Amino acid sequence: MKEVAFDFYSPLSLKSYNLDQTMQYQLNILGSLDVFTRTHCEHVANLTCRLCERLHCKRGFTEYCTICAYLHDIGKQFIPSEVLQKPGKLTDEEYEIMKTHTTIGYDICMHDLKLRPYAAGPIYHHEALNGSGYPKGLTKKDIPYEGQIIRVADEFDAIVSKRQYKSHIGIVDTLKILIENTKPFESPKLDAISEVAENAKLGKNNPIIVKALISVVIEDTEYEIYCISKYLESLKENLKRLQTIRQYEEKMEKAKSEKKKQYFLEGMKLFLDGNETVENYGNILKEYEETFEQKEKQIDHLREEIKIIKKLKL
Repeated sequence: MKEVAFDFYSPLSLKSYNLDQTMQYQLNILGSLDVFTRTHCEHVANLTCRLCERLHCKRGFTEYCTICAYLHDIGKQFIPSEVLQKPGKLTDEEYEIMKTHTTIGYDICMHDLKLRPYAAGPIYHHEALNGSGYPKGLTKKDIPYEGQIIRVADEFDAIVSKRQYKSHIGIVDTLKILIENTKPFESPKLDAISEVAENAKLGKNNPIIVKALISVVIEDTEYEIYCISKYLESLKENLKRLQTIRQYEEKMEKAKSEKKKQYFLEGMKLFLDGNETVENYGNILKEYEETFEQKEKQIDHLREEIKIIKKLKL
């Protein structure tokens, strides 16, 4: 009995767009990245594709934006490993080095005719609507929509993923961070320029895109509950079968004649499945019972999580 695997970053959306041929060259470029960065790029691309769908973007833009997302961190291949994979917090000097992955990635794309159309991914994914991002400190009017979408997907995955330099943070807390980043700074320093004052009213992230992300998370959490529930249905059938074997064993132990004992033993064998034996079925039953209890608790946790997420306000 195999549990249905649930993957938040399911590539089904990408497959529906038949991007394999389009992205083959771009994907090969990712081979030069370390495993953490490469996986991160794949996650961000898959999530970007799903956000574009949720935002009702046109097919052509979705394909373009997805490839931009695959390439957004391509410049990290030239960041020194002692900085890129540092287990602790970066120093100010190291952070400045890390920030150069945006311009390095842009240059890589611009010098390759096949990558040039997607240079927006590397250069814009750390820009913030209020001008606090990098490398250029652009504001909302100058940041392309693809950059705004990739920024949200990148920030989400960077926070929830288990990295070598920080511990795992739950999805609810991650969404709270992204929501907080849609809000303006509490005490912005305003110049006597209307544009600066207008930017001060903005946060880092586009709230429309963050809303789309929340919707995707809710949908996926509900689907995860569905997958676990279907697994539990199958588990119930096996529990019932194994419990029947146990009943036969109890009757066999109480039987006084060898004929009766043999009768109940044969009954036990009739209900065995796969690699189960009379000797090991008890351990399997115990494992199934423990798994069933764990999965029920997981569903309860996910349902509580959905309630909390639905109450989050932008």
